Amino acid sequence: MATQSFTLDDLKRILLEAAGADESVDLDGDILDTDFEELSYESLAILETCGRIEREYDITLDDTVVTEARTPRELLALVNAQLGDVAAAA
Repeated sequence: MATQSFTLDDLKRILLEAAGADESVDLDGDILDTDFEELSYESLAILETCGRIEREYDITLDDTVVTEARTPRELLALVNAQLGDVAAAA
């Protein structure tokens, strides 16, 4: 069984769908370690993004993800860990 993964491109797509993008921010640049606030995404935008991730990938993220994941790299790691847990349980 192939394990589903959550990529940076997936995250960028969902961020744009959930909250749009500030014209001054280049999401195509090197953003992996850039704080979400520097990318103009506040906690409400991250909360909406997490909700969309949960629905699209059929997972449940802990409520603390919004405060723990300060960068795209951290959010990717948390989502992929959850996806791995789901795959292991199947």
